[in-house]
Amino acid sequence: MKTVKKFSFLALLMLSFQLSLCAQERKASGGEQMPEGFVLLSDIVPDVIQEIRYHSTYNFVGTRVEGYEEPVAIMTRPAAEALKAVNQELMRAGYRIKVYDTYRPQRAVSHFVRWAKVISDTLTKQSFYPEVDKRNLFKLGFIASKSGHSRGSTIDLTLVDARTGRELDMGGVFDYFGDLSHPFYQGLSKEQAANRMLLRNVMLKHGFKPLSTEWWHFTLKDEPYPDTYFDFPIRSYH
Repeated sequence: MKTVKKFSFLALLMLSFQLSLCAQERKASGGEQMPEGFVLLSDIVPDVIQEIRYHSTYNFVGTRVEGYEEPVAIMTRPAAEALKAVNQELMRAGYRIKVYDTYRPQRAVSHFVRWAKVISDTLTKQSFYPEVDKRNLFKLGFIASKSGHSRGSTIDLTLVDARTGRELDMGGVFDYFGDLSHPFYQGLSKEQAANRMLLRNVMLKHGFKPLSTEWWHFTLKDEPYPDTYFDFPIRSYH
């Protein structure tokens, strides 16, 4: 009987230890899951090129942004399905989609806000906001406490020539803070303007609406969560 009790005690001790480890793992990952209604974009549009800038250091913050645990694109299912139709049309015309950002956790937006308040941090100024005083980023609307990206149906993207693999010349880089990023900026060449309109027109055709200040930014018109700002981290969830 003593032997049985001893083994029972050890078994309980091991079980308790395993449960503790599981709890710690859940705590470390935040215990968060991708909500119902969201999908990995690659599961719906496997041909899409993903260059998730906020998982890298090549962005206006100059470091990996909080919440971007993996360089993957996540969207609401309706937005991903609409983008699938966009992609199919563009591929028939010889182009591919390159995605810079899709769903963005609220914690990432808060990271942007903290960065913007550190006026002395101008590491990326020459690349992303050479004509703008960092103290004016809030006033000019380049940084805000909420982003439509956090609702899950907004995407930042460009086009790539499927034959050469090169990005089309859009006359300006993603996340440039300035008039140059306006879709109808007057200083563009004919080719640059045509490339912007190619992207814009096909996105509008398939149910997305544009932003007046960023040629790369589009939101699904009938987004499923128009008033909800999510904060689950970006990772593959496989």
